[in-house]
Amino acid sequence: MYELFKNLAKWLTSGSQWAGTDGIAHRLAEHLQYSLLATLIAAAIGLPLGLLIGHTGKGAFLAINLASFGRALPTVGLVVLVFLASGLSMWPVYIALVALAVPSIVTNTYAGMTAVDPDVKDAARGQGMRGHQVLFQVELPLALPLIMTGLRLALIQVVSTATVAAYVSFGGLGRFVFDGLAQRDLVQVLGGAVLVAVVAIVLDLGLSTLQRFLFRHRTA
Repeated sequence: MYELFKNLAKWLTSGSQWAGTDGIAHRLAEHLQYSLLATLIAAAIGLPLGLLIGHTGKGAFLAINLASFGRALPTVGLVVLVFLASGLSMWPVYIALVALAVPSIVTNTYAGMTAVDPDVKDAARGQGMRGHQVLFQVELPLALPLIMTGLRLALIQVVSTATVAAYVSFGGLGRFVFDGLAQRDLVQVLGGAVLVAVVAIVLDLGLSTLQRFLFRHRTA
């Protein structure tokens, strides 16, 4: 075990391991590209849907059950299914990652909207605000902390799962895991897993710190 971790440390700190198109730096950039793009697409789908459900109160059943759907989604199975239908492209990966991220965004956006005090919304309407004004000037600002939590959770889920890109011969940090398995190189497999975990942890800590900084006055 000591020898394994010694080799892992050597693998992670080797300058040659970070250089080139097959190096850690390039694979990290690919992984972040997949993850950020998928999360942005999911946000473009999930935020309007969550806001609509939370504002109108209609479709709550959908929002609640999306959470269960997201947890039960077989990501690799979805990648393979779309891969067989569309051929060799990044579409299977993006579809799977977006499908994974949307439920967290929808459910947290919906939860944030329903957490807004009804008296506050009634007071806004009593002042002559129209529906869209209540939504964007009252409900959305108050729901923003939970909405950001949903985006953070979605991004971390996507980062952790973006290794599936390597399953269909694309890049990212998952390349080390799948290539290591094929070559029976345990150090490379472990190195890829550690890198994915570190990226997810760093992003989570960074985003949670930013969230606390932005909304610290609400908890003061």
